[in-house]
Amino acid sequence: MNQIEDIATTDPKRVRVLDGAMKVFLAYGFSRTTMDDIARAADMSRPALYLLFKNKTDIFRAIAMMVLSRSVGAAKMALAGDGAFAARMMRAIDEAFISMMSAVVASPHGAELVDMKSSLGDLVGCWRGGLVEHIAAAIQDEAARNGVDLAAKGLSTQLLADMLLDGLEGMKARISDPEGQRQAAAALVKVIDLTLRA
Repeated sequence: MNQIEDIATTDPKRVRVLDGAMKVFLAYGFSRTTMDDIARAADMSRPALYLLFKNKTDIFRAIAMMVLSRSVGAAKMALAGDGAFAARMMRAIDEAFISMMSAVVASPHGAELVDMKSSLGDLVGCWRGGLVEHIAAAIQDEAARNGVDLAAKGLSTQLLADMLLDGLEGMKARISDPEGQRQAAAALVKVIDLTLRA
């Protein structure tokens, strides 16, 4: 199991802080948000907040862990669900990638929050690793179901999963509209789906 999936936030106080802080960061941005703002959003005192988190950067990283963990979990569930391969893959991409980012990007301070991604390199790496693991497993299952030998085509499940995520990253940089992203993602998935047919 990937490390990002192991991170479970079970303390209700921490969850309340993270949910409240996320709303505040989206409304005011990271730089303008204070620990007082977060404490108010979590309906607790500032000293009580400091017992749980050392500063707002610590809170931001914890939010990122929570969001990325939920993203990997949503992708895993979508890929394991019912339906055709392409439909399951599109559900996974939408839930773990497109919808997850839509709320952030649409907020007044979304650009600032997205720019902070570079400070979360280790978490983003774990998140991507979790997605690749589940996508590669779904590709492997579909190839086996269809009797397709990917190695004979000079491909591997890892390569296809990485190619899909690289394509999604590039698409995100080029297309800001979520509906346009879904259309571009569907084209990527179609290429992989065709590769998995005998």
